[in-house]
Amino acid sequence: MTVVIATRLRPDRLGHLTAMHESLTRQSVPWEAVIALDGANPTHLPAPLADAPRVRVLALPRPVGAACARNLALNDVRTEYVNWADDDDEFTPASLAVRLHVLEKTGLGWCAGYSQDLHPDRSTTLWRCPTPPGRHEAGDVWTYWKNPEDTIPLGPTTILARTDLVRAAPMGGLVQGEDYMSAIGVTCLAPGLLLPVPVYRYRKRPGQMTRQDTYNALEPAARQHAWNYGHSLRAALAARTTSKQAGVA
Repeated sequence: MTVVIATRLRPDRLGHLTAMHESLTRQSVPWEAVIALDGANPTHLPAPLADAPRVRVLALPRPVGAACARNLALNDVRTEYVNWADDDDEFTPASLAVRLHVLEKTGLGWCAGYSQDLHPDRSTTLWRCPTPPGRHEAGDVWTYWKNPEDTIPLGPTTILARTDLVRAAPMGGLVQGEDYMSAIGVTCLAPGLLLPVPVYRYRKRPGQMTRQDTYNALEPAARQHAWNYGHSLRAALAARTTSKQAGVA
């Protein structure tokens, strides 16, 4: 499986990026990572990653934004499964193994879990998404996002999915909330399973994007766009299924 990470190698995030890599080295199943450098100088990549045989670097010639950087990195994914990740977060020790086991055993398109807020003192707080644990048919996850302003139905970075699904539902063309688009797209295209166990640690820290005034200014519109996308995609797929059934009849 491949973990795709986009980064601009900002000095305040280099230590966190190294910690993300360290969390990958603690996984018990084979993995590789594609690091998309969003206009950043490759020489600034921390040595543990630059020297790691399982890390491949995509150096983009200019900043293009997280959504575009991640989508371009998908071109370099050569495994059956893929997982998005941010450069300042971490995976729990059994994260990849527990979800990979589900996918290999069931043949489902995706498997997700809960996330934990990771605080500066290394303590964690469990975040349970609105979607209940268990199997969900294609399109069901979106129904747990009742209104755009509500909590998103599933943590995007908790989803391990088939690479073909992620390529069919990549990051949306937004400057924020692009991960909502991918999560909704993947879960609309195929059935999957949500495990009631933490698989991802979301770092809470001063200065992160979600605490900036500019973030709050665009967040309502980004959520509305992603919510509309889920509504329309789910409806289109349902109509296609109904049309096929009518044709057979």
